[in-house]
Amino acid sequence: MGGDTEKMIVVGLVWGATNALMRRGALIWDQTVKFTSHSNTTQNPILRTLRNWLNLLWIWQYSVPFLLNLSASATFFAILSDSPISLAVPVTNATTFAATAVFGMALGEETRVGLALFGTFLIVLGVYVCIM
Repeated sequence: MGGDTEKMIVVGLVWGATNALMRRGALIWDQTVKFTSHSNTTQNPILRTLRNWLNLLWIWQYSVPFLLNLSASATFFAILSDSPISLAVPVTNATTFAATAVFGMALGEETRVGLALFGTFLIVLGVYVCIM
């Protein structure tokens, strides 16, 4: 069980980091959609949506973190086969939430640093209580 807890925390850290990185990649994609949407207003909405989605996957700043995120998801499901869900879900989700806040701040996202750090402290405390 002890090794599984570390794996849960690592999955949460990967999810949190990739959430922040995918957000940054999505902002890049959003700029390209705004630029190209003006020229394609007469295109079929379904084709436009499919084209936008494929363009999102071509942006490496989004697709690489997305693939890492999916890999962490596969690892999470493997962990669930050996661990109780009542431990795996709170530990992983709490770690993800805290890691998203910390990585977002590290990437320069606008945030309330004091509240984010206090919330992260409470999350770490809660994870510690779940593990012990």
